[in-house]
Amino acid sequence: MRCPWALSTPDYVTYHDEEWGRPVHGDDALFERLSLEAFQSGLSWITILRRREGFRAAFAGFEIAKVATFTDTDRDRLLTDEGIIRNRAKIDATLANARALADWTPGDLDELIWSHAPDPVTRPAPKTLADVPAVTPESTALSKALKKRGLRFVGPTTAYALMQACGLVDDHLETCVARSAP
Repeated sequence: MRCPWALSTPDYVTYHDEEWGRPVHGDDALFERLSLEAFQSGLSWITILRRREGFRAAFAGFEIAKVATFTDTDRDRLLTDEGIIRNRAKIDATLANARALADWTPGDLDELIWSHAPDPVTRPAPKTLADVPAVTPESTALSKALKKRGLRFVGPTTAYALMQACGLVDDHLETCVARSAP
């Protein structure tokens, strides 16, 4: 059995089984996930998932150091790139976030994000999708910490989606084959 949201397309099945909820570490990898979650805001995840390779190509593999050097010419290129979501505010936020993160000490993003992981012992396995929150106190705190450090498009719902995607929380339903062992 799998989480019901993962059953509608083969893309979702693969993402669910191989990636969602598994621990992600490394500043560039977390920057990618944070950026994609921001682009997903207001859209379905499948839209982002199916354009992921386009995003990676457009944003230099989400290498913070490279994206931080993007110019106005790069921004104009991104605004016309049909392989990504061409939302000006989200593109600007991604570029601004890379510039802010470029000033951080390597490992700081990883450390900051993972410092907001709740104790898994205190989180019972969700029985139904209705048991899965959209926002938690930890995601609200993470959002505030990221904003305080200069990041944009990182509200509490986006922060919680990041926490789910990157394994800070295990929101696979209790009957799901991908659920972590207690």
